[in-house]
Amino acid sequence: MKDYTVIALAYNGEARIYASVSTTLVEKSRKLHQTMPTASAAMGRFITASAMMSLMYKDGERIQLKIAGDGPVGTMLVDAKFGVVKSRIDNPNVYLVYEDGPKKGKLNVGAAVGSGYLYVTKDWKGNYFTSSAELQTGEIGDDFTYYYATSEQTPSAVGLGVLVAKTQKVILSGGFIIQVLPGASNSTISKLESALSKITSVTDYLADGKTPEDMISLLADNTERILETHPIKYYCGCRRSKYKKSLSQLDKKTLTDILIEDKQAEIVCPYCNKKYIFNEEELKEIIAKKA
Repeated sequence: MKDYTVIALAYNGEARIYASVSTTLVEKSRKLHQTMPTASAAMGRFITASAMMSLMYKDGERIQLKIAGDGPVGTMLVDAKFGVVKSRIDNPNVYLVYEDGPKKGKLNVGAAVGSGYLYVTKDWKGNYFTSSAELQTGEIGDDFTYYYATSEQTPSAVGLGVLVAKTQKVILSGGFIIQVLPGASNSTISKLESALSKITSVTDYLADGKTPEDMISLLADNTERILETHPIKYYCGCRRSKYKKSLSQLDKKTLTDILIEDKQAEIVCPYCNKKYIFNEEELKEIIAKKA
């Protein structure tokens, strides 16, 4: 199944629903960053929510999202624009599971993320606006739900899931965002709450062969009006010219020290881990332009 998001209105226009399957893009993130299972689940939930959120802004607005927690994964960053995402993670080597209780043996994303804040920065044609909310559980879905309620003043419910195999490959990933629109009736809210109780696990639902369209229908109680189906994907888009420009912004002394000590400069893209090597001649050329 290809990665995509379905956007719909439901309950006579009183709610908006986003539903996604994101397995391929989350698996690509895992491969690029070589994440262990719990880090894969944390980042996978984060980039899935970010991809859906980016589809809420269609006029060229790019968003950067950051989860800064005190858990072992450290800080996670996602850049997103109209369904295209790329990610960074401080510590990919996290594998934590619940030791007891009803979730025993399952990935403990909350402990991996810890306490901290979710930040959302919107880039509107070079003007930056940042809002934030305190992490509630570190499970990502709960944290986005709280963010929408407090920072966007939009009552919402966010469900996310990532299923990781014993081989560490991502088997399934997806999620949904339900937003209650202004003027929604108590009856609609009650129906939404009832519908939400029917999806206890996003990955279990997808594993049954269900699609985002099926998820929309269930959450909307068959009242949906599909507005759009949009592909989502992981794409870095880094370029050698971009990093050459960044290198040229260093001062002459720093560049000269690199030339003398290393004879080259190596830059690794934090979003895809691609290496860019600038050799001795290229460094001399950059330095000469600073004379």
